[in-house]
Amino acid sequence: MGRKKNTPTDCQFMMAEVIKTERISPNFVRLTLAGLDGLKAWGSDQWCRLFFTRQGQDVLALPTRTTEIGWYLQYLATPKARRPWVRAYTVRETRPDVGEVDIDFVIHENQDSMGPAAKFALEAQPGDQLGFLDQGSAFTPDHPHDWTLLVGDETALPAIAGICRSLPETAEGIAIIEIPIAADRQEIVAPTGMDIRWIARDESSQVYEKPGEIALKALMDATLPKGEVHAHVIGESALATGARRHLIQDRGISKRHVDFVGYWRHGRAQTS
Repeated sequence: MGRKKNTPTDCQFMMAEVIKTERISPNFVRLTLAGLDGLKAWGSDQWCRLFFTRQGQDVLALPTRTTEIGWYLQYLATPKARRPWVRAYTVRETRPDVGEVDIDFVIHENQDSMGPAAKFALEAQPGDQLGFLDQGSAFTPDHPHDWTLLVGDETALPAIAGICRSLPETAEGIAIIEIPIAADRQEIVAPTGMDIRWIARDESSQVYEKPGEIALKALMDATLPKGEVHAHVIGESALATGARRHLIQDRGISKRHVDFVGYWRHGRAQTS
């Protein structure tokens, strides 16, 4: 994305403990993690990396290097038999005064290809441990703008919720959120000027092949406000890149005004 983000100055790996698990909707599981002393609240879409043991591992071996490049090189150099799974997640709620966070895990529709993070979330019990690395916030617009555009699928819901909660009370804009079913809607705290548009795939008459396609179509069909925008499009890779392409090529929005992140790719499991 090419812009400076709000990030910690060094990497501090912590062991987090599950203290609560909750199935908050048919396709979301929320874990409350504790033991994160010194955690900072960055606001907006604060995110982290979570580390899980692989099958057969008795000890969670976290990196010890404290630079962003150093820890990852150390991680890659670790033999797979001792290398933990690592996944990136947005923090749904941060309570630094007590060292706690809430993390929402999406349980994708195809559970046959469930990844290690979703499997951990479904099976987690109080007392289970995992590694935690705070990564700061990625939503950092650095240009004047009149309104905010947020577009994402279910994996982007925690980030969009955090961004909306952190916007100034006078902020205006649109948030398009695609979710698997209507029952997955969540309460979002947002300025009155933010138009939250939920798109549930189980209520849509549109034919789709993968998550994100309906949100992209909704963006393409939307009448957008006038004025300078800061757009943040996140979620499935094709949604993020397709939305960015549409905004720049079809809407004439400056590349600098469009941030995009492909959180995941449909049909392709992460292997690290």
